[in-house]
Amino acid sequence: MQIAKYIPDELDRRIIAHLREDGRASLSKLADALGVARGTVQSRLDRLLDTGTLLGFTVRVREDYDDRSVDAVMMIEVVGKSTTQVIRKLRGLPEVRRLHTTNGNWDLIANIRAASLSDFDRVLREVRMIDGISNSETSLLLSSV
Repeated sequence: MQIAKYIPDELDRRIIAHLREDGRASLSKLADALGVARGTVQSRLDRLLDTGTLLGFTVRVREDYDDRSVDAVMMIEVVGKSTTQVIRKLRGLPEVRRLHTTNGNWDLIANIRAASLSDFDRVLREVRMIDGISNSETSLLLSSV
């Protein structure tokens, strides 16, 4: 049995927007900012997490914080109907910062950030070992212009 995808309402979207700005905001702070009860925020967050709408909380770091990190864009070709499985595996790699479906010759595009070249090399090997990936092409991002 397939469970219907949860579609966030306006309050859910407002909660998400506030968390994007301050992922450490307390329930009380969110409730005050949104004009709702603390319990409402708690139940909404629970539902957003339970349904997979929110995957978790993370830290955003200034782009130039670590200039030794390696950034790359990887184009990925998927075999047959294994896209969902491949996406699930890629999302499990912490170095995959963003993942996009696309049209054209490639099925997916991954934004990757690794702490070093050796970590980057490990990530490339891990990605290439995922069942369902038939081909990939990776470009290192050298500098922003």
